[in-house]
Amino acid sequence: MTETPTIDIEPATTDEIDAITELWVRLARDQRSHDSAVLPEPNRDAMRETLAAHCAGGGLLVARVDGDLVGFASFSIERGALELDTTRGTLSNLYVDPARRDRGVGTALLEAAERTLAERGIDVLMLEVMAANDAARRFYRERGYNPFRVTMRRPLEDRSENDTHSKEDG
Repeated sequence: MTETPTIDIEPATTDEIDAITELWVRLARDQRSHDSAVLPEPNRDAMRETLAAHCAGGGLLVARVDGDLVGFASFSIERGALELDTTRGTLSNLYVDPARRDRGVGTALLEAAERTLAERGIDVLMLEVMAANDAARRFYRERGYNPFRVTMRRPLEDRSENDTHSKEDG
């Protein structure tokens, strides 16, 4: 009989930033297959600094399975110039090593981030998912997340070929 692995979710430490950054690079590489424009290696140093800032602010969690670092979540409280009627948190990254997926690690990370933000007075958690990433969209939908805002894009190269309204509107 196979034993259930022990999943531990804890705040990250500064000593783990390099290992978490490596996980982020793997996440960014994976997201390229879902049409992400983020370049993994050129952003390594900037993300290391960003992850260190999340760590210092208490917004970086790590997941360990049987002692091995297998995932992370980074999150923050939304701060902006506009007054809102709700206090929002933002989940910027959630990643689990592909070999450790479908074992509850992602759910444990997400629930820990939600719990941490709720303790800080956050009313709602916002996150973004690549439209082509069906598995991630399904993961969040199954945990009660619903589409809220839709981002649309249009390549501006060869606009005359893509612009079906230019002749009609002209």
